Amino acid sequence: MHLYCIDCYSKTMNRLKNKIALITGGTSGMGAATAKRFQEEGATVIVTGSNPTSLEAARKAMPEVEVIASNAGDSKATSSLVDQVKGKHGHIDILFINAGIARFAMSEGVDEAFFDEQFNVNVRGAYFLLKHAAPVMSDGGSIILTSSAGAVQGIPGLSVYSATKAALRSFGLTFAVELASRRIRVNTITPGPINTDISTKMGLTPEQQAAFGQAIVAKVPLGRPGQPDEIAAAALYFASDESQFTTGTELRIDGGLTLV
Repeated sequence: MHLYCIDCYSKTMNRLKNKIALITGGTSGMGAATAKRFQEEGATVIVTGSNPTSLEAARKAMPEVEVIASNAGDSKATSSLVDQVKGKHGHIDILFINAGIARFAMSEGVDEAFFDEQFNVNVRGAYFLLKHAAPVMSDGGSIILTSSAGAVQGIPGLSVYSATKAALRSFGLTFAVELASRRIRVNTITPGPINTDISTKMGLTPEQQAAFGQAIVAKVPLGRPGQPDEIAAAALYFASDESQFTTGTELRIDGGLTLV
């Protein structure tokens, strides 16, 4: 009995054995937590980022993970990224499109540069990565997209960001149908407030960051922000063979924020 249980445990820690996983925006936060989880489950993991400091930190923190500098908002860079992964690994089994940026501004403060920056990274870059990666995906593979609670709930100051994340939800539905003949599953994770450093990059002062975070968390029925590892657990389900009959699905990891 003891040996049997050890064998069962071993199998649960190898749900992604021999899989090639590419995670964009994987050098910190939810992406890094997922990269670590995938690697622990037996996958060969490649992560991308564009910030030199974050890239170097990821290389030190995750020595068994391949770290590549890539601009998520540049369609030529996404094409080059896919070529690079294909050249080294031959194919992609799991694609987690997690790279994204968030900027805060009420509508009167939004200009074209503000709008374009977020749409270039969150929408245009994601779309063309999907386009370039699809032919390289193995049949029966898994694609995971990161949306946001803002895509299904009005949050003042996030009109542009929320629209970009709504586009990701739409991509998830359409690509799920387009790739179904190859048994490639396409699913979306919709996080609520998660303990990451994204709020520090929204263009808010520290005081505004604290007030914004407290206001959002106050609306969460479970009374707390989520943790990156909780997103990683959802991504693992979608990436593993346990989700073979799951596609076109959105999983909200938001403590009940958008549903209760």
